[in-house]
Parts: sequence; structure tokens; C-alpha cells
Amino acid sequence: MKLKIFFDGSSHGNPGPSGIGLIIYDKDGREISRFSDYIGFKTNNEAEYLALIKSLEIAIRLGVSEVELYSDSELLVKQMNGEYKVRDEKIVKLHSIAQELMKKLKVRLIHIDREENREADRLANKAIEENR
Repeated sequence: MKLKIFFDGSSHGNPGPSGIGLIIYDKDGREISRFSDYIGFKTNNEAEYLALIKSLEIAIRLGVSEVELYSDSELLVKQMNGEYKVRDEKIVKLHSIAQELMKKLKVRLIHIDREENREADRLANKAIEENR
């Protein structure tokens, strides 16, 4: 089975109150599930990585062999694809966790425009607003 997951992390303040949001689709583009969660006081980059990690954990839990992940964070995608180095200590740890999870699946990580990721962004921001 193959999934497509659109994910986003958001921080109000950078660092500030943060949330993650993701939408899971089956291989035919039918929505399977939505997820949003408040993740505490984080930077925007930490929130993006935590959204990636949650996406991978869900894909693994669902028992899929292949997943396409869509993010509007060019920095995250380029760091995960090895095009940019990770320098921030907190992100180094999150990057390592994500890399370990990615070994359990066939993964394509794809950068998309913010416009294409509006709904995942809305879910991330909804988690922050509901926690206030």
C-alpha cells in the first residue's frame, strides 16, 4: 500500500506556541485521515520536523511500504535530501530521528508551494488556536 501525506508545522513567534497538521491520502487521492496537534513552545523549523516525524510514524503504524511526503518547507526537504547541512543542535536530533524512520519505508519527500499545502497549514494553526 502507498500513501500520500501533506504535512506542515507552524509556530506563532518562532519560537512560540506551535502545532502540526497533516492530511493522509490513499494512492488514488482519497482522503483517509487528518491529524493536528499542539506541540508546545518550538521554532518553526522544529515544528516542521515534528510534523515530518509524525507523518512517518503514522505511515509505519498503518503498515504501508511506500509514502510520498509533501512539505512547503524547502529547508526541511533540502536538509532531508542531503542538499543542505543541518547545523542547529535541536534540528540535528530531529533530523536523525526522521532519517531512522525513513529507513523503514520507501519515501519520496517532495517540496511544494505553500498554496498547495494550505489545508495542512490550517490544521497546524488550528491546533495552536485551540490550545490558547
